[in-house]
Order: sequence, then C-alpha cells, then structure tokens
Amino acid sequence: MSEPQRPLAEHHRQLGALTDQVQWLWKALPPRDRLLIGLTHALRAVLAASLGYFGALALGLEQGYWAAITAISVSQSSYTDVRNSSRDQFLGAMVGGLIGMAVATLGHDHYLAYVLAVMIGMVLCSAFNLGAAGRISGTTTTIIMLVPHQGAFWQFALFRLGEVTLGAIAALLVSAVFNALDRRLFGTSPTT
Repeated sequence: MSEPQRPLAEHHRQLGALTDQVQWLWKALPPRDRLLIGLTHALRAVLAASLGYFGALALGLEQGYWAAITAISVSQSSYTDVRNSSRDQFLGAMVGGLIGMAVATLGHDHYLAYVLAVMIGMVLCSAFNLGAAGRISGTTTTIIMLVPHQGAFWQFALFRLGEVTLGAIAALLVSAVFNALDRRLFGTSPTT
C-alpha cells in the first residue's frame, strides 16, 4: 500500500529543515577540513573541465568551452552525485535544445517566443520529475535562442548537445578515478 500523499507545504517544510541541517553540518567542519574538501572539489572540476575542453577540440568542435562549463557544473564530490547531475544536464540540454530549436524556427525574433520556450521546457521537466533538468533546459533554450551563431538552429543545438555530453562524460571519468583513489587510500567511498 502506498503512503498517502503529503501536502506540498509539508514537503517544503521538510526540505527546508533538511537544507538547514546540511548547512549546519558543513559549518561545523573545521576550517582546515573545509579547505581540503574545497581543494579536492576544485581539482576534480578543473581536471574534468580540461578533459572536456581538449576532448571537444580534438573532435573538431570549435567551442569546447561548453564542454568545460558542463564538466564544472556537474562536478560533485561523489560519483553518484556526478551521475545524477550529468543525467539532469543531458536531459535538460535535450529538452531545452529541442524546444529552443522548434520555437526559434517558428519565431526566433520574438522575445515572447523565447519566454514561452523557456517556460515550456521548465514546466515539462518539473512535470516529469526530472530534477534539476528544468534549470538546464531553460539555460539551453537561452543559449539556442539568444546567443548569436552561424548556421542552422538544429546544427547549433546538436553541437551544444555534443559538447554537453563530452563535459558530462569527462566529469564522470574524473569522478570515477577520484572515487577509486578514495577507496584505495581510505577504504571507503566518499559520503560527502
């Protein structure tokens, strides 16, 4: 038997309490530990960004910085978190790219078309419980519709999706290596 659904207000209250607890735990760490965690996270992000950037350039994608941006944005402290963030990034880029491309083809010079496209993507991601993909969808739609580019919208969207995918893969690879090192050095998977 499934649990009865709680009102939205109760979910919101519980999420707020959990967020407060996580922030309290973070602040309770000694400054040296926070510094080491920050340094490790920065190292993961810059390695993933470099791998994504140079991988995109090696494949002939001229704007490899999108792969670097994606790698940094999905970098987390555990492989599971990177995997979930990468999934949200990919789905959001796919939804935002498809909607942005369709709406740009129909009315790319109208700001209201852009606003509608962003809202459609974000609402769809929310309705299908796709996590943070809604924000990524809005960002991707913005890139497709507002960033100046040469060529067809479908080509621009396809290249951005490829670069996003490369960045996410780079972050996953770096995270897998760091988690393996962590297990080898400390005997456990990271939980933070």
